Amino acid sequence: MRWTDRLQSVKIVLVTAAVIIVAASLMVSYSLTRDLQEEERRSMGVWAEAMRAMVEADADTDLSLVLKVMESNHTIPVIVLDEADEVVECRNVDFSRHELADSVASVKQRARDMRAEGNILRLELGKTESGESLGTLQICYGESLMLKRLARYPYVQLGVMALFLAIAFFAILSSKRAEQNRVWVGLSRETAHQLGTPISSLLAWLQILRDTYPDETMISEMETDVARLRLVADRFSKIGSRPELVPEPLADILRTTADYMQRRAPERVSLSLRIEPEATEVRAMLCAPLYQWVLENLVRNAIDALPDGMGRIGLRLAVRQGRALILVTDTGKGIPKKDFKNVFRPGFTTKKRGWGLGLSLAKRIIEEYHNGRIYVRDSQLGHGTTFAIETVLLSETNNTPQGEA
Repeated sequence: MRWTDRLQSVKIVLVTAAVIIVAASLMVSYSLTRDLQEEERRSMGVWAEAMRAMVEADADTDLSLVLKVMESNHTIPVIVLDEADEVVECRNVDFSRHELADSVASVKQRARDMRAEGNILRLELGKTESGESLGTLQICYGESLMLKRLARYPYVQLGVMALFLAIAFFAILSSKRAEQNRVWVGLSRETAHQLGTPISSLLAWLQILRDTYPDETMISEMETDVARLRLVADRFSKIGSRPELVPEPLADILRTTADYMQRRAPERVSLSLRIEPEATEVRAMLCAPLYQWVLENLVRNAIDALPDGMGRIGLRLAVRQGRALILVTDTGKGIPKKDFKNVFRPGFTTKKRGWGLGLSLAKRIIEEYHNGRIYVRDSQLGHGTTFAIETVLLSETNNTPQGEA
């Protein structure tokens, strides 16, 4: 199983655990909120009965217990209205500054809001000795501060859980990225080291062949290939340390790449190069061996994507908004849209053979070493793919990247 699959499994486990925790928390919070609502409703029932007792009391009634019950409410906002919706009593209701200008209207509006939420108790005051009704009181009440906090608690939990997941994902990705970097650096440098000895030996043998057969034309081709091996070893040695960037003409790099890949491409593959007029002289701060490596990798992948080893590949250099835009287009199998970003992940590959490291290394070279951008610009299954590389150009008057002068 590739590490990307394992990482996906870890993500699924973390998300599942988070969903279970949040669901359980919401259920508990809902249960607590409902119980507290019922408790406050019962408390308001007791408070309403205390008010009834106070209204119906005569001169000989002991109201100490009634007053104690009424004064015990310090948290639940209560507004008492008569039958004409006039305010009789108001407790624990806070007003904002702009509501103080017309506090009576504000209290009535609060009472209407409480009534609309269903938080109302109607209190029949009984009858007089002659049988006339003493009227009805409307006891409107709202949620206490504790109930409001408890209702907001699940949202706080959701935020904390989201933050936890974000930190966990970031930690996993950072750890995995650091591990990848160590593997890449170690593998690259070991490869460069291992190539050094046979390359030195080949150079010595080439010199002997040159001295022995000075007129043999094949020796020049062998020297070209050995020089290529030295370039490959140099590229591997630069992975893991920030390379030195120097001003380089992009058009020349593309011409060199196109010429090299055309000679080594299958006969049925047509490779074309187009450099737009405004891009013929542009330069950028580059490490030419690594930058050319990226281009070769894209062209090689394009060749592998061509059905039956036959098709067209195009290289194009243009200038867009102070940046060089390099497009590598093929007429191959195409890439599903869901994999536009996955293709740059280490270990991801659609080939039967391959490690899935080429494009991830290309992304690192372009984005980390050259402060550029590489991405899939367009792809259609069965019609082909276009990769794009954006690179900051140098200004014409100095060696400062455009936009940083």
